[in-house]
Amino acid sequence: MSDMVHNGRCWTVGDYVPTDQIVKSQRVLSPLDEIARHVLEDVNPRFAREMLPGDVLVAGRHFGQSSGRAIAVKGLKATGVGCVVAESFSRTFYRNAFEIGLPILELPGVTAIVAEGDTLTVDVEAGTLRNDTSGGTLAGRPTAPFLLDMLRGGGLIAIAPHLIQERS
Repeated sequence: MSDMVHNGRCWTVGDYVPTDQIVKSQRVLSPLDEIARHVLEDVNPRFAREMLPGDVLVAGRHFGQSSGRAIAVKGLKATGVGCVVAESFSRTFYRNAFEIGLPILELPGVTAIVAEGDTLTVDVEAGTLRNDTSGGTLAGRPTAPFLLDMLRGGGLIAIAPHLIQERS
């Protein structure tokens, strides 16, 4: 499987989940491993406790709204989640995900074809999701090549020194 294809168990959250419910504001200064143990604790309490590395989080509309704190994205990545798929993301969350190297895919209609516990295969590069449990599939817009390059490099922060050297 390529680094842009993720296969794992589905975890779900609903619409309009703000960053403060991904990582509570009182935890933002905690060590990252501590933050990871509490990600989404009020939205889906089982997620941080039972999620296995590579699992897939599926969210509804406007996931990651409100504050632009990148700690919400960093906390999700620290859980070991394979990728996050949502009906839509807030623009700030979307940008932050690519900046730190968290694979995400915006896929309208996704919540209608998945249920928590299903096994999913997500191809971030192609913009597709297959529900291996039900057989359902969904195709959206493929991720832009420059964003894929960011993900493959570990995020914008990780590849920035290489970009600067290329321009010199």
